[in-house]
Amino acid sequence: MTQVLIVDAANVVGSRPDGWWKDRAGAARRLHESLLVADTAYDEIVLVLEGQAKGGVRAGRDGHVRTVHAKGVGDDTIVAEAQRAAERGDRVVVVTADRFLQSRVGGVGAQALSPSWLLDQL
Repeated sequence: MTQVLIVDAANVVGSRPDGWWKDRAGAARRLHESLLVADTAYDEIVLVLEGQAKGGVRAGRDGHVRTVHAKGVGDDTIVAEAQRAAERGDRVVVVTADRFLQSRVGGVGAQALSPSWLLDQL
């Protein structure tokens, strides 16, 4: 069974008051770089970017990290990615602190973990 980690980039970046709001693209790039070198148990990491953050990382695959640019609301893209992976039979974990999004991804069979959990892994 493939293990997929889906990262709500806006939520993870926003969980640390490090000035990310001054350079959303740079914050997304730093998160992407951290995910590329992270030693995790996940076969695939899906990084979902929205808004200005999309300027920091091109859409596509870099090793085990696949970056997705949300066309609309990032949460809808995250749910769609979780549902697609769950339908393939993958074990899916979504990183977000957004309780409504946690409920939505739980409805498609994904587990939700907090941004602090992910940041501790990096």
